[in-house]
Amino acid sequence: MDGSAAGSGSSAPASPARRPWRGRRVLLGVTGGIAAYKVVHVARDLTRLGAAVDVVLTHSAQAFVGTISFESVTGRQVHTGFAEGGALDHIRLARECDVVCVAPATADFLARAAAGHADDLLTTILLATRAPVLLCPAMNDAMWAHVQTQRNAAHVADVLGYRLVGPATGPLAFGEGSGPGRLEEPGVIVQHVGRALQSDGPLSDRKVVVTAGPTREAIDPVRVITNRSSGRMGFELAAAAWRRGADVVLVHGPSYAPLPHGPRSVAVESTEEMAAAVRAELRDAGVLIMAAAAADFRPTDPAAMKIRKDERPSAIALTDATDILMSTKDARPPGLVTVGFALETDSALERARDKLKRKTLDLIVLNEPAADAGFEVETNRVTMISAAGDNEKLPVLPKAEVAERVIERVEALLRAVSI
Repeated sequence: MDGSAAGSGSSAPASPARRPWRGRRVLLGVTGGIAAYKVVHVARDLTRLGAAVDVVLTHSAQAFVGTISFESVTGRQVHTGFAEGGALDHIRLARECDVVCVAPATADFLARAAAGHADDLLTTILLATRAPVLLCPAMNDAMWAHVQTQRNAAHVADVLGYRLVGPATGPLAFGEGSGPGRLEEPGVIVQHVGRALQSDGPLSDRKVVVTAGPTREAIDPVRVITNRSSGRMGFELAAAAWRRGADVVLVHGPSYAPLPHGPRSVAVESTEEMAAAVRAELRDAGVLIMAAAAADFRPTDPAAMKIRKDERPSAIALTDATDILMSTKDARPPGLVTVGFALETDSALERARDKLKRKTLDLIVLNEPAADAGFEVETNRVTMISAAGDNEKLPVLPKAEVAERVIERVEALLRAVSI
């Protein structure tokens, strides 16, 4: 039994089925810890995203959560052991799944997995499968810190090649305070399952730099010039690249949207700060995706003190802000795939093609703001224009799906470079 508490936390939003989960088989193992009830959310979200989820409950897990909960959210039979006539269930389930995820993985389960035990359905599946395996530890912080638990965790990761997701640090079970040992939130686990399903393509282990969100240019210490960008499009691009195995650096301006799990975050304020951060990250990058809505102008002479109401200036002089793509052009390494974004309200295609050429891009993504596309909404309508001259116009789609389409084009460009 583990001592990890489980708050509601964040989980993957209700979404239409989409890559990489759509049409894939996930074997979800649940062991005997208090955090087991959180895994119902994992099963639900994976199913909503299009995966077929086969749940295996250990005997001790059934003391915390029942089969009917998982059957209700997956629409599939739940496995609790070797049933009559199912002597080879472990082989069938092991072969049919695309990924195995065990959550929570208790201290006892880590020990049994490390030793190669095959004393129940779940451990026999681990020995029989050739699919990627994710273990999500959850237990009391003292149990997690124990030297033998640490050895077991190191063994399953370094010798057996299993991927550990967590544990997180936070409130544990009632009366146990806070510390490392908490089960990762459902949304985080879902994202790691997605990464395990597709992390062996052209982006695997390649560094990808993504910019996102607005920048702010100071008028005085209180007021700024900014725009309506939420950062969602760039965040989805960063998440999509990370799920495909990339080492993602997300350089972002101020945003109220939640940051994606996985990418390394670099927070900036001004356009000049964003340009400096991009330059610093480009040296060993393979892909640059400039999705930020960086300011085009900044005040020429920002006030050092707050401008009082009775001191209101009749005009604020503006000068050009740093052009990030142009100012970092000399820092691009050979073979870098560079993607720009263009938001235009008139002569859109012509302006986007001009930007593609002037800034030496491999691909530009044009979006034209509307009620259902662009700023402050969760959908977008874009046209992808390549340096080769082809246009691909997409219908209105969730930004997560737009991100997948853009990243698919990036992968195609990487394949072409490697030929």
